[in-house]
Amino acid sequence: MTKIIWSYLRHSDPKLRFSWYCLQLGLLIFPWFPALGAVGLFLGSLITCVQEYRQIIKHSLYQGFILLSLLLVITVGFAADKTAAFLGLFNLLPFFLLFAGWSHLVQTTWQLKRISWIITIGSLPVVILGIGQLFLGWSVASNIFGWSLIAGGNPPDRMASVFMYANTLAGYLVIVFILSLGLWLQEWGRLRTRRWGDKGMGRKRDGEMGGQGDKSDSILSSPSAFSVTSFLFLTLTVIINFAGLILTNSRNAWVIALTACLAYAVYQGWRLIVAFVTGIAISVGLAAFAPPTIAKSFRKVVPAFFWARFNDQLHPDRPVALMRTSQWDFAWDLTIQRPWTGWGLRNFSDIYKAKTNLWLGHPHNLFLMLSAETGLPATLLFCGLLAWVFIRGVRSLRIIPKQDRLIFFSYLLVFAAWILFNTVDVTLFDFRLNTFSWLMLGAIAGIKDGKSA
Repeated sequence: MTKIIWSYLRHSDPKLRFSWYCLQLGLLIFPWFPALGAVGLFLGSLITCVQEYRQIIKHSLYQGFILLSLLLVITVGFAADKTAAFLGLFNLLPFFLLFAGWSHLVQTTWQLKRISWIITIGSLPVVILGIGQLFLGWSVASNIFGWSLIAGGNPPDRMASVFMYANTLAGYLVIVFILSLGLWLQEWGRLRTRRWGDKGMGRKRDGEMGGQGDKSDSILSSPSAFSVTSFLFLTLTVIINFAGLILTNSRNAWVIALTACLAYAVYQGWRLIVAFVTGIAISVGLAAFAPPTIAKSFRKVVPAFFWARFNDQLHPDRPVALMRTSQWDFAWDLTIQRPWTGWGLRNFSDIYKAKTNLWLGHPHNLFLMLSAETGLPATLLFCGLLAWVFIRGVRSLRIIPKQDRLIFFSYLLVFAAWILFNTVDVTLFDFRLNTFSWLMLGAIAGIKDGKSA
């Protein structure tokens, strides 16, 4: 048994095994012990970069990131606040290097599944602490783990758990929810296959198979056979993570999670689920935004917790400067004024405060923020590189063995969710969320030839 578990943990390439061990251990503890977890994650990437250096620098994708790095460094010289712009580079440049290492360390869909399991298991303490924070008044002062727990949430009545803010936790749980749901759907498929196999074996015993071999034998005896324990654990985890998403009170996360469920249903060909999810979305939308005569009927069914959050009735006196449309307009105006070099990374906040007398960490849109702070050339190159990875991932989906496509699809779905989330927020400034995002991107880029083991 020990030998089986050990072989399950190790990398197929002997020279990458230590890096793979480091990544797995670091990833498991990273959400609730980020400083120590980062050591494992970064070692896994950096050692791989050293070992695969020649391959990395020859590849056009990584050459594109080197060019992007040079453009970002150049923009520092034109920044309004050069010190802030220089410090802002550390939210991007180190992660380009980590992305290169992870994309060479993660090479098979088996590793993707392993990463999904680790992230799913690691999320449970996070959500449990968040539930205690909201309903049991749990609080923890800053500690060696690098986080604090504020009783009642941050902001109040919104779960933040070990993260600084509810929206940051929501971004993390979106990733976890999509990956754990992908694992659950794979186990569900195996359950259906097992039932079909049991029926086939029964027919064989009754002589109805006419001497034909039982196709389910290899499935039931293989390591990828259905596991009751895994199925029950994933069912519980998906429910807990979805509950955590709701308790963050993040509209962005709600919409993205619902969209992810819809995407899975379409991918699986489950028309009734598609209709059900679509019906929920339409009902909530009508309760929030329809004319009063129509909305009144839907509000009898849809809880005010949801529709009042979407149409901002929970915060009717929100200042204009806090509205995202105002922030986006301002960021675009800054882009128009300096389209080539921008105003410098981390300069948006001071400029916005000078204009509105209100400090704001970012304009709640990653791409508008980059265009305002780094200029259009750097932003378009950044978007182009992301599109390159995604398009190549979609092409890889076609050649991956059928039994592994769902897992890889879940990673593509996480990528799409990350894009959507960053159109209404910015994940760049939270160390853990930024690291998870680049790991997901690196994992997609690493699957180049449909390897499953």
